[in-house]
Amino acid sequence: MKSLQDKTSESSSLEDKRMGSQPVWRSMFNFLIPMIFSNALQSIGQLVGSVVVGRWLGVDSLAAISAFFPLFFLLVSFTIGVGSGSAILIGQAYGARNEERLKAIVGTTLTFTFFLGLVLSIIGGLFTWDILRLIGTPENIIAVSVHYARILFWSMPVMFLYFAYTTFMRGIGDSKTPFYSLIVSTAINIGMLPLLIFGWIGLPRLGVYGSAYASVFSIVVTFIILLVYLRKTKHPLQFDASVVQCLRMDWGLLKLLLRLGIPSSINMILVSLAEIAVITFVNRFGSDATAAYGAVNQVVSYVSMPAVSLGITVSIFAAQSIGANQFDRLRQVIRAGVVLNYVVGGILIILVYLFSQDILSWFLTSKGTLDIAHRLLMITLWSYLIFGHTMIIASTMRASGTVLWPTVFSVLSVWCVEVPVAYVLSTHTSLGIQGIWIGYPVAFLVNLILQFSYYRLSWKKKRITRMVE
Repeated sequence: MKSLQDKTSESSSLEDKRMGSQPVWRSMFNFLIPMIFSNALQSIGQLVGSVVVGRWLGVDSLAAISAFFPLFFLLVSFTIGVGSGSAILIGQAYGARNEERLKAIVGTTLTFTFFLGLVLSIIGGLFTWDILRLIGTPENIIAVSVHYARILFWSMPVMFLYFAYTTFMRGIGDSKTPFYSLIVSTAINIGMLPLLIFGWIGLPRLGVYGSAYASVFSIVVTFIILLVYLRKTKHPLQFDASVVQCLRMDWGLLKLLLRLGIPSSINMILVSLAEIAVITFVNRFGSDATAAYGAVNQVVSYVSMPAVSLGITVSIFAAQSIGANQFDRLRQVIRAGVVLNYVVGGILIILVYLFSQDILSWFLTSKGTLDIAHRLLMITLWSYLIFGHTMIIASTMRASGTVLWPTVFSVLSVWCVEVPVAYVLSTHTSLGIQGIWIGYPVAFLVNLILQFSYYRLSWKKKRITRMVE
């Protein structure tokens, strides 16, 4: 039986040959496409679940689910941040062909995420009612929200392990396997939704809780299928005896993981809180404005996917280049990321501009609301190219372990630019609600200037060292 080192070496050799036979941009493009589809598929799965619950179980059921999601996102965002740190270290270790370091990162991350999920599931399960009451969940839905939340809380250890494993695979340049696993997960989830909600084919009728159970069932089954698949294909990251031996807590490595991951988690949390501030400005203009905001956000969530996916792609390819001490290739990664941002993102934005009225009509039927949403979309759409450019620069710096300043600049651009500009222009000028949307491109431009200035004036002058020694 081949050792993990043999399998990693074989995979590395194949990767070297593959990367040597095609340009960096093509390797990145091949990695990027499954990433974009993964993000889109995840959004579609969530949308289908909301539609089924909202249309067939009623508004209160949908509200009960929605009441828990801000808290759920808050908890998951910390794990995503730790995952982003492990992806950087995995990428560097894989680029350096340091098999021992790779296994240590995998073992420490799996151990930490499992115990983190276990602690959160116990605390969340025991104090769900108090937590949801603390965040102001309405009394008429809190009982349902509590039961729904507890189902997801108890599933967190397995859920976090699944998230960690997909992050590992992306870290070594494999974005296809996580995409395939997401297809399986989404198909199982959508297939189980009506069976568990309505009690078809003899299964218990669980109502709104069927949505939670379907989600848990799909993740657990997909994770098992993924582990079996990795073992059958002799994947470098298959869960075998060599990985089991590394399931321990390396405290020095954990400290490094948290140093890299916590700023990303904080950034996600503060950006989410800023969106809460923005929606309070929007709500002042009435329900039509709120509906337009929701529709525009739906469209923008898909428009921003190439930028977000490119940020992850650049981070991983840059980490691998740094790990391999290939700094010429690092420069190629940055250039390719910028070009792909403007080409892929530009094509998507042009298409949305051309068909914006038709796309918005999927969500809105009122002409007045549709006109508001269309004006708002025209203001912000182009600026997501700037957002993508910023993501590439920040992701490059994060791949080297520089995470503090990119996070500080991102937070400053949101809380010191976007929110104040949106408030002032919407309340103290004749722009009204359009002033809120002007805050987005202004914040994106300021963030780009800050990130690029630091990148050129400070980061490029530093001696870049890998963290895999």
